[in-house]
Amino acid sequence: MAERFLDNPILTTKDIKPSQPGLLVECVLNPGVFQFEGKIWLLLRVAERPMQKEGMVSFPVLRENGNLEILEFDKNDPNVDLSDSRMVGYKDKTYLSTISHLRLVCSDDGVHFYEPEDFPTKIFGQGALETFGIEDSRVSLMDGVYHLTYTQVSENGVGVGLMRTRDWRSFSREGMIISPHNKDCALFEEKIGDKYYCLHRPSGIDLGGNFIWLASSPDLLHWGDHRCILRTREGWWDSARVGAGAAPIKTTEGWLEIYHGADAQHRYCLGAVLLDLKDPSKVLARSHHPIFEPVADYERTGFFGNVVFTNGHLVRGDEITMYYGASDEVICGATFSIHQLLTDLLTSA
Repeated sequence: MAERFLDNPILTTKDIKPSQPGLLVECVLNPGVFQFEGKIWLLLRVAERPMQKEGMVSFPVLRENGNLEILEFDKNDPNVDLSDSRMVGYKDKTYLSTISHLRLVCSDDGVHFYEPEDFPTKIFGQGALETFGIEDSRVSLMDGVYHLTYTQVSENGVGVGLMRTRDWRSFSREGMIISPHNKDCALFEEKIGDKYYCLHRPSGIDLGGNFIWLASSPDLLHWGDHRCILRTREGWWDSARVGAGAAPIKTTEGWLEIYHGADAQHRYCLGAVLLDLKDPSKVLARSHHPIFEPVADYERTGFFGNVVFTNGHLVRGDEITMYYGASDEVICGATFSIHQLLTDLLTSA
């Protein structure tokens, strides 16, 4: 169903320079995607940490004043938990093993990307709600304004932030629009009736789970009427968590959304779901099987293997050009046919 780019992976950690001396780029992943000034752009998530010393684990934390502080612990300390490569546990606290910022790159052909010299290409976390970094931006264009929903991470929790720009040179930061614990927020790129809509993913603790929810808003800042529309499925490929990808695609059959799902072994695949055009809380059809799985070597091995994850695509006629992160380490591309996705969805509904 999907055609991977022959040049995959199209971006690796070797292609991106560290944001400052003393840091190493550990991961390049999960880009937002948009078109601007005749080029294709990716808003990458770049994860960095210091060079590691033998027997020690070190990682950066951004203080509220904007200074970067390096914390370091002995790996043999019984209080240190390194069971998940993405995290560092110490006593009663959990940190991220890397800190992420957003990085702009552009391309003339959609395959070969570079950092432009005439744009501010680095967007860093700011303030108390972003001390562990900012991650996984989705880019939606409405009325000439690019809306960036992204994940804000700090010891206070994980929530959804919003930035806006018209020219990619200046940004307005609107703060946290959905409070912790929440992420994977994808905006619909037009109103339905008189309201804006988004998909988002709260994380249930004890009760509930990692499900996809729908919310509406009069102004893109204040969100309400929250409804759970897509749950995990026990025993399936999306049994542990599901989350939205990029902005839903409007088709004649409904809103088409490519989403990620993971199982208990943390294997991430992609599926599709079709929502009603007038009432997107109604699920019309959903993938029984993944539409995209981690099968290539660069998808199965890496910083966190067996992962394909998307939050950005371009649509041209019947073709979706999807950019995705593989193994939490590299950027890749693939294409889909909207007609084929809809046919498969409606046949299995």
